[in-house]
Amino acid sequence: MVDQRRGFVQPFRCVPFAMSLAEALTTIGPIERLTLGDRVYGHMRELLMSGRLAPGEKLSLRATAEILGVSIMPVREAVSRLVADRALEVTPNRAVRVPILDAAQFRELTTVRVEIEGFAAERAAALAGPDDIERIAAAERAFRDLSHAPAPDLAEAVRLNKEFHFAVYAATGLSTLMEIVGGLWLKVGPVINLDLRANPERLATGGAVRFHADALAAIRRGDGPATRAAIAGDIAGAADFILAKGGLSEGAADKT
Repeated sequence: MVDQRRGFVQPFRCVPFAMSLAEALTTIGPIERLTLGDRVYGHMRELLMSGRLAPGEKLSLRATAEILGVSIMPVREAVSRLVADRALEVTPNRAVRVPILDAAQFRELTTVRVEIEGFAAERAAALAGPDDIERIAAAERAFRDLSHAPAPDLAEAVRLNKEFHFAVYAATGLSTLMEIVGGLWLKVGPVINLDLRANPERLATGGAVRFHADALAAIRRGDGPATRAAIAGDIAGAADFILAKGGLSEGAADKT
């Protein structure tokens, strides 16, 4: 209520339908717990997408909780969500680990990525604004500079590669598309990480720097088909290199 004589708002009195504080809080639920669980999930998701965890790497829930400085409950919740996402798996002996892809699964994943991420890239070229292009250019430059360093940090290179791709896709403004792409990267990130650990020369010779530059130039021109071709070439080129090295088995992934 506004007191016209004094010019300030007076508190309301005796509102019959107002909730008590306890009643109001019960309608909201345990915000802090949910927020913490989401944060742990987001952190672990980023580790997978950025290739910080390798295929077959096992996760201890207790050790993860200690490192993150949280109780085991939000870690268990996050792991359950990641298992549902098929970004982690539970082995027959109940260990939690990063899935091991075989060559056939990796080829299938690459085919889907070329189509979906190629589509996202083409849309980005049509929709990217000045701020989007600035973010994409900054990501391209950071990856290029690291690639040319005498002793590049390979884990950081994987992260910067992801940052470039997601800067491109984010320019579409399509949240559903970003969720789909994120699900694909949950599976491919660990494979890229394993490949770079075993074959660090790919950072300089694999063609990613050139494809990124081509994609950026095409986005600046608003050339959707050229942007799609550059991103598709980047994905397919990396996949061909990984498959040619023979690091992925041709049979079913080991489940022990």
